[in-house]
Amino acid sequence: MDTATAEWTASPDGRTGRRAGRRFGAWSAGLLFLGISLVVGCRVADTDGITPVPQFLAFLPWLLVPTGFGLLLALFARWWFGVVWAVVLLGLLAWFIEPYGKTDQPGGRPLASFRVLTSNVEFGQATDALVAAVRRERPDLVFVQECEHTCDARLKETLGTDYPHRAAQVAAGSAGSVILSRFPLDPAGPADGVDGTMAMPGAVADIRGHAVRLQLAHPMPPLPGHVDLWRRELGELRDFAAEDAADRRTPLVVAGDFNASQDHAAFRRILDTGLRDAARLTGHDRTPSWPARTTPAFGTQIDHVLLSTDFSARTARFLDLADTDHRALLVDVTLHQRG
Repeated sequence: MDTATAEWTASPDGRTGRRAGRRFGAWSAGLLFLGISLVVGCRVADTDGITPVPQFLAFLPWLLVPTGFGLLLALFARWWFGVVWAVVLLGLLAWFIEPYGKTDQPGGRPLASFRVLTSNVEFGQATDALVAAVRRERPDLVFVQECEHTCDARLKETLGTDYPHRAAQVAAGSAGSVILSRFPLDPAGPADGVDGTMAMPGAVADIRGHAVRLQLAHPMPPLPGHVDLWRRELGELRDFAAEDAADRRTPLVVAGDFNASQDHAAFRRILDTGLRDAARLTGHDRTPSWPARTTPAFGTQIDHVLLSTDFSARTARFLDLADTDHRALLVDVTLHQRG
């Protein structure tokens, strides 16, 4: 009698506890799905939205993890609408994880091959590590972001002989940038680069008798309160690439820290001008370059070498440098004769 009474009184409490647990699971899953849907919705709409959407878009593939966790919660809660919601989100994420950009290669005969290195040295802290990498890898062109006065002096002292040609806009903190070249350089134009909060110098290189236009990229990051500025400076790079595409007499290389991934609409606009991402051409389109302390296990690719259709890319490697939050990107490219 006592045992039966205990079982009879425990049963409603157990069901109540299970119902409460399922309600909690459904609410938790719903909140997750709402946040993820906002980010995925902006990706579907081909827009970067407002904070915090651009920040989450940079890590779009990683949203598979919370979406999968939300699916488990929905299954536990027996919330079938939530299960369908999760499956739709997983399908959209899988679709948009596919690489963006064209991969066609030029058909003309090869004219000149050379090596490009781009590196953000984080306020100049990684200058010595960069110098060691340059001496080891021997690139022909080096694009350096966040190169302040000490960094610039160190590069002149250690690499000035091997890289006698340079285009530089040196400033304090993160604002300075330098292009080092084994090839002769001429100014790119009256502005000598693209306007930005942080320096983005440009030049025209004479690569074994062939003119190649060089442009360093380093727009503002999409920090809260600065998303409009980030979008505007990526737009400046896009306009520059579009103008160059309209008058494509000179092959173009744009390299640097774009503070944007292929999941950002503002960066895709740059690719839509006809530029090719060297990492994409070599099968490394999802290799993370930032933040270096968690790559390659976790991160996003915001450092890029973009090429006009005159170029093919043979190899691309991401290099780990000490004292910087970015990995350097080393690319071997070939300039082809236009068909």
